[in-house]
Order: sequence, then C-alpha cells, then structure tokens
Amino acid sequence: MFKPIEVKALPDYKLWVKYADGVEGEVDLSHLVGKGVFVLWNDYAAFEKVYIGEHGEIAWSDEIDICPDTIYMEITGKTPEELFPNLKAELIDA
Repeated sequence: MFKPIEVKALPDYKLWVKYADGVEGEVDLSHLVGKGVFVLWNDYAAFEKVYIGEHGEIAWSDEIDICPDTIYMEITGKTPEELFPNLKAELIDA
C-alpha cells in the first residue's frame, strides 16, 4: 500500500495528495459528486474536510473513503500490475 502523508482539497473537487515515497499530484474527483455515498459532496464544504484516516485511507467521514492505491495509480498513470508485480503472477497461476 502506498502511504499518503498529506492531502488537500482543491477547487472543482480536485485533491492534491503527497505520498511517503515522494510522489505527489492532483486528481479530479468531480465525476463522483452526487453519486451514491458521494452525495455528501453536494455540499462543497463537506468535500473540503478530507483527511488521512487511521489506516492510511483518504477519507471524509467514517463512511466515505477512497483507497490511496487508486489515487496513486491515477497520479502516476501506472497499472495495478506495474505497482503490484505479484498480482500478475497470481493471475497466471489461477
């Protein structure tokens, strides 16, 4: 798991995230606004309350979080197989 160490809400439902390995960047989450649990973000002030949770998740509440690995892939453009080489081996063996 890639560990986020800083997270900030930016305008237009974007996040800036910095990871322990030095990777940092922005992701656009506007496509999630108003969908499912992300209806909370209809109030932009709720989106601005982003924080890093106890287990390294990028969170807004106990009920709303995003896996930091997903955000890391979005920032770096890498695939799951590139980040987790054992994943490919397991799929081959399946």
